[in-house]
Amino acid sequence: MPLNIDTNLPAPDAFYEALIDTHRDLDDAQSAELNAALILLLANHIGDMEVLRDALARARRSVLPDAAA
Repeated sequence: MPLNIDTNLPAPDAFYEALIDTHRDLDDAQSAELNAALILLLANHIGDMEVLRDALARARRSVLPDAAA
């Protein structure tokens, strides 16, 4: 199954608001730990290494456009 990069959330703004609320009142270290825990939970849910590698490469390219994937 390929990575779905099309909008797939029925209410993307509601998810973004929930994500921001989840980080509220956390310091930078706690926020980074929360992000890591969330990534691992969602990766486990996806469970497809090919999809996860594609997502990792796309995410890296989004912050370092000249980086090799």
